Amino acid sequence: MGHAGMAATAVRYLRSVGAPTSAAPVEAMPRPELRAVREDERAPLDPGEFRRVLGNFASGVTVITAPATPDDGHGPAGFACQSFVSLSLDPPLVAFMVGRSSASWPRIARTGVFCVNILGADQGELCRAFAVSGGDKFTGVEWTAAPATGAPLIAAVPAWVDCTIHAVHTGGDHLIVVGHVAALGTAHQGPQEASPLLFHRGRFGTVSH
Repeated sequence: MGHAGMAATAVRYLRSVGAPTSAAPVEAMPRPELRAVREDERAPLDPGEFRRVLGNFASGVTVITAPATPDDGHGPAGFACQSFVSLSLDPPLVAFMVGRSSASWPRIARTGVFCVNILGADQGELCRAFAVSGGDKFTGVEWTAAPATGAPLIAAVPAWVDCTIHAVHTGGDHLIVVGHVAALGTAHQGPQEASPLLFHRGRFGTVSH
């Protein structure tokens, strides 16, 4: 599927959840099928073993945020996310994965935008606050509106990436959300940039210099 096809797929998805799409007119395409995993697609693996082995891959940690919408009666949305990747340079695309049972994702989808807040080594508690389900995760959290989308840009994060939703794909029990980068930046410039927060084998860590 080309870039135009992926953009059209995203528009169809966003229309299905009531998000505005007038800013990105594209040729209509069928919405991707969102279905449960069939029994014949399930590998003969123990879920605990799957998590144990994959836990050996160290990842960065982010908080994905989206602005409040006037009609949902809530504040901004956000959740902690390890599954974030850089995807493409031209056009500039990133992606994150979110569980299809996530309560935050439908609220983010309705806005059509998100901001990736890349956490620093001293922000483990902030990550834990956004990893819980329900409640106001932004209580006591200082943030400003990201420049392109208005999504919450959390204070003191080492880096951030402000995006519009470009496409949504299914991946088993998760969704693969592709974002088109509209703006990005870091808190520091030059060699004194902050160390990232890492997650490895169930624990937080950081980079040793």
